[in-house]
Amino acid sequence: YGINSILYQRGIYPPESFTRVQKYGLTMLVTTDPTLNNYLKNVVGQLKDWLCNHFVQRLVVVINSIETNEVLERWQFDIECDKTMTDNSQPREKSEKAIQDEIRSVIRQITATVTFLPLLDTACSFDLLVYTDKDLEVPEKWEESGPQFINNSEEVRLRSFTTTIHKVNSMVAYKKIDSF
Repeated sequence: YGINSILYQRGIYPPESFTRVQKYGLTMLVTTDPTLNNYLKNVVGQLKDWLCNHFVQRLVVVINSIETNEVLERWQFDIECDKTMTDNSQPREKSEKAIQDEIRSVIRQITATVTFLPLLDTACSFDLLVYTDKDLEVPEKWEESGPQFINNSEEVRLRSFTTTIHKVNSMVAYKKIDSF
């Protein structure tokens, strides 16, 4: 839902290609674009599998200018896995409501962050970067890429949230606009 929120809020896809759904006590926007939906379903499906196996360290949503391919924004979600937890471990105590409250807080913050990010006044595309353990086999259609950092950037830390197994710290970096 965070990826959909970023794509909608930043205007990467037209607003009419999203529909409203209720999740975590919020009205969220999710894509209705079949190609994007299929892509996200494949990536998120693989991501869920890797998260369950403690293989993921970071997910990054990169927004690029289509014209110049310059990286304009980098939404980073650092994931700390408690690798001591296994299928046989006694679950830690944290209510689903507490987890959902924290997720809701991050989604709200993504929406609020848009108010101070520079306007994306050029057509943009996005890419998803998944940082995993080095020895992990990558799906055939996926490719390796560099970190796609932003030159001359500003960073804003967002709220974190924790589940019983994962802690997620988030931030957004964006291209600094020269002020005169």
